[in-house]
Amino acid sequence: MTERNPRRWLILGVLCLSLLVVVVDNMVLNIAIPSLIRDLGAGTAQIQWIIDAYILVFAGLLLTAGSLSDRHGRRRGLVIGLVVFGSASVLATLCQTPAQLIAVRGLMGVGAAFLMPGTLSILTTVFAEDERKKAIAIWSSVLMLGALGGPSLGGLLLEHFWWGSIFLLNVPIAILGIVAALAVIPESRGAATRPDLLGALLSMVGMTALVWGVIHSAQGGLGSAPTLGGFAVAVIALTAFALWERKVAEPMLPLKLFRNRNFAGASLSIVLLSFSAGGVLLALTQYLQFVLGYEPLKAGTAFIPMIVTAMVFNGVGVVVDKKFGTRTALAAGLLLMAAGFGILSSLAPGDGYLKLAFALVVMGMGSGTAGPAAYGTLMASLPPERVGVGSAVNDTVQQVGTALSVAVLGSVLTATYRAAMPTDVADRARDSIGDALQIAAATGDAALARVAQDSFVSAIASTSLIGVVGGIVAAVVAVAVLRPAPRATTPEDAAPEPESQLAG
Repeated sequence: MTERNPRRWLILGVLCLSLLVVVVDNMVLNIAIPSLIRDLGAGTAQIQWIIDAYILVFAGLLLTAGSLSDRHGRRRGLVIGLVVFGSASVLATLCQTPAQLIAVRGLMGVGAAFLMPGTLSILTTVFAEDERKKAIAIWSSVLMLGALGGPSLGGLLLEHFWWGSIFLLNVPIAILGIVAALAVIPESRGAATRPDLLGALLSMVGMTALVWGVIHSAQGGLGSAPTLGGFAVAVIALTAFALWERKVAEPMLPLKLFRNRNFAGASLSIVLLSFSAGGVLLALTQYLQFVLGYEPLKAGTAFIPMIVTAMVFNGVGVVVDKKFGTRTALAAGLLLMAAGFGILSSLAPGDGYLKLAFALVVMGMGSGTAGPAAYGTLMASLPPERVGVGSAVNDTVQQVGTALSVAVLGSVLTATYRAAMPTDVADRARDSIGDALQIAAATGDAALARVAQDSFVSAIASTSLIGVVGGIVAAVVAVAVLRPAPRATTPEDAAPEPESQLAG
């Protein structure tokens, strides 16, 4: 075993601070959706692209960014990500149109693509196997704390300033993260390899086209030319990428990583879970403000039960992992997530906040229990020289799951809402609850406002059923695919097969 880094816990604090900028931004953006509709004049499709432009660029660049960080320095990649993300946040405050904000969000995706793989890969290189899941639990808890404070602070800003002020939250965090990273984090690299330029190009084209097709399918339908074109380009580029990576002497992404059942199983469980969660949680921010009438600050604090519970259960997850194994911890967490969505599926008009809070608590229990087991298992199955690109693989499939969630679940939510609305109301009112409430406010039509709110609640309940199925399927995958670890292993046994030490 290599000597433990004496500054490893301080380094963990810097990594948490660095990733905090992304967590705060994404949580605050959800709270700001009604403000963007009112103040920036963004329509439903533009709101989706403000969210998806970030995901599109992020997912397309992750593999390349992770590979570059492995080759040229993981700390360097982290700092580059913070610089780009912080600079883009400043530009976001200057945007005057939805189109400008969409472009800037894409630039934020570039920064995040370098930032996110760096944090988890550096954590993996700094902490030994026996401390890694504990470190990941702390890492997750601190990020939950950021997710807790971000919406509250963002809501406070939205009540007193213009919508662009929410992006100013990212700037001081990014600056502090850059200084701390340069001062505290040691540089680390994988083995020197020749750059795989063709592999990088094919992965970027393929992942970008895949996410584009998914996103556009929600707007133009599965049979539209842009959707089919995106999927066709994705299939061609990703197939060529896989063939090239098998052939090239020094591949950017060794495909043998996916032969490891723990790496593949943890990744698939995470992507299914992110697919379940993304679109539904996005809808809940609108439920709080459009249906319950919460101001942005109150809407931000409404997620406190889930976040606090997740922080507490991060520690529970580590204990369950050690006592019963990774499969048990991951499956139990995923089933709890499914149970939370099951509660949401029973949401009815007039239920108010109490039932939502109960669902959020159960979901927090699930995500806290599953998180350390999933990420710890995935990263422990990687060879040290590939932790950057391996982390990027995980982030990539997670973002694809999120893009699928926003596109597919968003489409289901919109279709269910539209079907529940009376056919004799204006088309704009049937397109989104935000448009319906604007029309109702302008015309004084209280009945339209009420029927729109009831229809939206019904749509959330129906869409949550997909989250139930996704959580159950992810739990089954975890049990069926992950390998149980033996209770104890000797150093001689562990050396050739590090992936066998995964239950902690």
